[in-house]
Amino acid sequence: MPARYAIYYAPKPDSPLDRFGAAWLGRSAHTGAAVDRTAVPGIEPRRLHELTAEPRRYGFHGTLKPPFALREGTTAADLVEAARAFAAVRAPFLLPPLRLAALGRFLALVPSAPSPELAALAADAVRALDRFRAPPSDAELARRRRAGLTPRQEELLALWGYPYVMDAFRFHLTLTGPLEPADRERLMAVLEPMTADLCRDPLPIDAVYLFEEAAPAGGFTIAAQLPLSG
Repeated sequence: MPARYAIYYAPKPDSPLDRFGAAWLGRSAHTGAAVDRTAVPGIEPRRLHELTAEPRRYGFHGTLKPPFALREGTTAADLVEAARAFAAVRAPFLLPPLRLAALGRFLALVPSAPSPELAALAADAVRALDRFRAPPSDAELARRRRAGLTPRQEELLALWGYPYVMDAFRFHLTLTGPLEPADRERLMAVLEPMTADLCRDPLPIDAVYLFEEAAPAGGFTIAAQLPLSG
């Protein structure tokens, strides 16, 4: 299976938010290396490893353009060049402070208020780089549809290869995989004090990143920083 790429927000290296995310998931998106895990009272380390397995594969991030394989006739070098050009004409901005939230069965940090700048950045990334995206396979389409899509999400899936873009976009920094209610309540209680300081101030968005997963299930790591310098 070919490599996959995505445009994600990720915290600046070694910032408090980056250190928290790497320690919580047990892996750095910047290096791909394992990181000493945060100890959680009342939850065995192996159990916490299981509960965070899904987001750990992707690294601590917020999706802007979802993962995609390269379209035939395009190259990774061309994608990097186009992604840098895309970011270079967009201005940095402040995202409203984050908050801890339960999104369905998983936990995440989400903006505490809508951000038109963020919504526009994500929509523009989806459009501007779509020429590099290979069409999704039948198996991938079937997997997406198992979630039970609305007619609008079906339309977005057909147009952009992913059902949660444009007006269906919801920015989030994922902290867990799907949780049972008891685990969700326990982890919410643990995470609230751990994330309180990270959720006090607006979050500067002055760069985004091109992520790459070189081999299936190999884990996404940062391939290029894309400063917003417009």
